[in-house]
Amino acid sequence: MTPKLDWKAIDTVLLDMDGTLLDLHFDNHFWQVYVPEKFAERHGLPHAEAHAECFRRYNAKAGTLDWYCMDYWTQQLELDIAQLKLELAHLIAVHPDVSDFLVALKTIGKRVVLVTNAHRKSLNLKMDRTGLAVHFDAMHVSHEYGIAKEDPAFWAALQCSEPFDCNRTLLVDDSLPVLRSARQFGIAHLLAVLQPDTRQPDKDVAEFAAIRRFGDITPVQPAG
Repeated sequence: MTPKLDWKAIDTVLLDMDGTLLDLHFDNHFWQVYVPEKFAERHGLPHAEAHAECFRRYNAKAGTLDWYCMDYWTQQLELDIAQLKLELAHLIAVHPDVSDFLVALKTIGKRVVLVTNAHRKSLNLKMDRTGLAVHFDAMHVSHEYGIAKEDPAFWAALQCSEPFDCNRTLLVDDSLPVLRSARQFGIAHLLAVLQPDTRQPDKDVAEFAAIRRFGDITPVQPAG
């Protein structure tokens, strides 16, 4: 069922990037397929062995800032992650209705804020590729706070530089651990994403209301 939002009760909209505004297919293909292939080439390993080793290292850092850090993986894997991302940049894609949704939020006077665990270099690449940056009042990267969004302390740190009223704030994110940390902090309006990667089946969103596309919740423009 499509979530019903009372836009009059919301002042600030916090939006995740990868899997929420952007199709997660790029990131999934990059980390699950392309990086292991390049790791195999770089280190002279069979593909299956390289794939297993990459995932062993990924899993050891899941939910931490290192997991999201391009510089960390460049060092650990001995690969130029930034250059490899450029090679696949043609796969970066915006989810349906996103631009119209962002324009509509500004039209009705909401503060629109991007809040991402992505590394600043990745953010810059994706904003350059998509042109979405013009729609945001601010863009915050968790690396610059030293805490990942999965930690409720992140939201307290964010609030110091991006004041928001928890009771009047909406967060849309495709990560259940992130949504749970935001709920623990006290953010009142939370939405998950049913299909972060358009090449994959719907995600189990557990206890959260979720959207299939942003057109489901785009605010109606006032008449006149």
